[in-house]
Amino acid sequence: MIAEAAARIFADLADPQTINRARNGAWKAPLWRALSEAGLPLAWVPENLGGSGAGIAAGFAILGAAGRFALAVPLAETLAAAWLLAGAGIEAPATPMTVAPARPRDRIVFNAAGRLSGRATGVPFAQEAEHIAVLADTGKQLTIALVAAKDCRLGEAQNLAGDAANIVTLERVKPLRSAPAPHGFDRAALPLMGAAIRSVEIAGALEAILSLSVSYANERVAFERRIGKFQAVQQNLARLAGETAAALAVSSSAADTIAQPNSSEEAVFLEAASAKIRTGEAATEGAAIAHQVFGAIGFTQEHVLHRFTLRMLSWRDDFGNESYWAAELGKRVAERGADEFWPLVASR
Repeated sequence: MIAEAAARIFADLADPQTINRARNGAWKAPLWRALSEAGLPLAWVPENLGGSGAGIAAGFAILGAAGRFALAVPLAETLAAAWLLAGAGIEAPATPMTVAPARPRDRIVFNAAGRLSGRATGVPFAQEAEHIAVLADTGKQLTIALVAAKDCRLGEAQNLAGDAANIVTLERVKPLRSAPAPHGFDRAALPLMGAAIRSVEIAGALEAILSLSVSYANERVAFERRIGKFQAVQQNLARLAGETAAALAVSSSAADTIAQPNSSEEAVFLEAASAKIRTGEAATEGAAIAHQVFGAIGFTQEHVLHRFTLRMLSWRDDFGNESYWAAELGKRVAERGADEFWPLVASR
């Protein structure tokens, strides 16, 4: 039900074609207001901390719908930030948020004086967020903190889709609130959750471009035939359907694993890392196929296709790209030894 509510809001206020024709960002305020009133940005926050308490599975369903609309507001980032804060028992503000660091190799330090210092690159929508949830290192343990975005120095940067992806520099920033990370929460937990989030969004976007491509192929006429009748186009559409199905399967499996409270750390790692790798590959292949189907028209600014393909390609880099996770997955498999390889694969 919550996913259906999200889809209705997106259809009414975030139609990709309508937004693509918009000359400014005036559409964002009413959309965010509707999302907030429905409790969607705080779906991963329990009610006692001010959220809607919808649960992990419902939040991922919202993200799948967001991907199908190529949503260009920080809904996914606010969900992730609120999830991070809730893990430390920190109440999340009802404002647009983002989370840092967004790249696995970036580090932010929380010193003995209670100040945050460090640099995080590619932080999505940082300049549009009022608050940033930060995962910081104290040297002995991890700390989760809430900071005001205005207290940080933001570098101007954009991703491929033109959305803000800022460099966030913290210079002895005093957090609004902070608390130790919960027991068992390690440095990989945030990038793994982010990887699963982006995987679900990529799968949703692939669903949308598959639908767009099939519809276009059945309408566009060339050489007195609909192009969907040509074998080469049919083969490309079949490949796109295969990539979409693979992305949906692996991202859904990762989301389901994270949603299960008894899932082991290893299971979450294997599922989220594999999902990010496979959906990243699917985004690359899917974008190329869709643009082949549409031809030159798909590359124009006026056409809606780029809203999906450029975001998919941008999401590949957030929270670790497929090369990073492939290397991490390879390390994990190598550490277990050859005898454990097949049992590891078969267990999933």
